[in-house]
Amino acid sequence: MHLRLNLHLNFTYLCRMSLVKEIAFLLQKDIRLELRNSYAISGILLYVFSTIFIVYMAFQSVQPNVWNALFWIIVLFASVSAVVKSFVQESSARQLYYYSLIGPTAVILSKMIYNILLLLIISLLTWLGFSIVVGNPVKDTAQFFLALWLGSMGFSITFTFIAAIASKAGNNATLMAILSFPLVIPILLTLIKLTANALRLMQDTSVDKDILILGGIDLMLLAMALVLFPFLWRD
Repeated sequence: MHLRLNLHLNFTYLCRMSLVKEIAFLLQKDIRLELRNSYAISGILLYVFSTIFIVYMAFQSVQPNVWNALFWIIVLFASVSAVVKSFVQESSARQLYYYSLIGPTAVILSKMIYNILLLLIISLLTWLGFSIVVGNPVKDTAQFFLALWLGSMGFSITFTFIAAIASKAGNNATLMAILSFPLVIPILLTLIKLTANALRLMQDTSVDKDILILGGIDLMLLAMALVLFPFLWRD
């Protein structure tokens, strides 16, 4: 109750804030709500580590190429589970309240930044779990972490915007899957190629080009979200 009162009082000043301050405040709000309702993130982490344990029981030892594919499959589905709730926890009354005080750009950017941080943590924990249970075949750690960062950005931007669309259709999870996976396939294929090079499964001289392609996809999806989300926000 005290938390809700503080959020209510602080939101009255958002109309006078700059875009950066609005994003920072909304980001703080999402973090505080996540810490308060920790069962959601706990369930996601339970899914990740349970899947890793099943992989260990099934394979005992995993070849690097299989490790690469399984890693991104687990991260992908964990990302869907983490981001799908972005707009579910926002009631219609609360969204109307936000609409009267802040702009749609601050809302979508704060959700994306929060989900980037969340997915990066999930990716790092997945990598740590894999390293402990089935070994760590990564040879180029810097390139692997760069792929994690770009992948977290791409998944966050894509799934956050699709979650916003799904929320307007009654939080239809099937709709989110249908819309998001065609968009996320180019990101996933590029990530697998980058991490395959980091695992030294291939010697690809076009790594810089792949990084630019992945960054370009992220920027294109971000621009699309920023252009289209205001129309969803007015609905």
